[in-house]
Amino acid sequence: MDANEKKEIIKKKYQEIAVLGSSCCPGRGCCGDSSPAVLSKSLGYSESDIQAVPDANMGLGCGNPTAFAELNPGDVVLDLGSGAGFDCFLAAQKVGSSGKIIGVDMTPEMVEKAQSNARKYGYSNVEFRHGDIEALPVKDSSVDIIISNCVINLAPDKEKVFREAFRVLRPGGRMYISDMVLLEDLPEELKNDSSLLAGCIAGAVLKEKYLRLLKKAGFSVEILSEDLDISKRQYGDLPVESLKLKAWV
Repeated sequence: MDANEKKEIIKKKYQEIAVLGSSCCPGRGCCGDSSPAVLSKSLGYSESDIQAVPDANMGLGCGNPTAFAELNPGDVVLDLGSGAGFDCFLAAQKVGSSGKIIGVDMTPEMVEKAQSNARKYGYSNVEFRHGDIEALPVKDSSVDIIISNCVINLAPDKEKVFREAFRVLRPGGRMYISDMVLLEDLPEELKNDSSLLAGCIAGAVLKEKYLRLLKKAGFSVEILSEDLDISKRQYGDLPVESLKLKAWV
């Protein structure tokens, strides 16, 4: 599959999730019958987080970047792959009315769902934009903080994503990521598995390459934590982990 084919598969799957509320899990019984709330609790979200914006929580993450991101009142925050807006709304609570949250997502149906949630829950400092994280619809040096939750693995060109992130961050800006990375290469048949691609595995790269691409884009990087157990909980013991990191300009 080329990059465009991969993006179409991902768009179709997340359109289905937005409209029907289905799971992004790659089959194989990996997520069992877990609800979005149960999955989110296993990733570190609190009950109050989940109850704050329940319609925005679709159980699509692999961590909770709003928990370890250093967000302050007045910050301008960009969420790469904002989905139905769950992390955006939690971040909005931390930056307050003087701050602003921008969510970017490649799936129009997700953007529409997030905008509807913003109206429903009364978040006037949150804006959602349709766009590709490889070519962000965001001005240069206009963002204080970037967060992203289990999305960059879906992008065919991760180097472009990191270059774009570097472009839009202000001097001294920071990025907080939770994402799936490989601990060893996957067989070719798994790399070309559509369900694993949409399920955040087939598009992932080795941890060492992920870190190298971040540094190549100009970032300094600190690994905050690594969740190895997520492989057993959600991904059928495939050689993957959820990597939590901080990167800064």
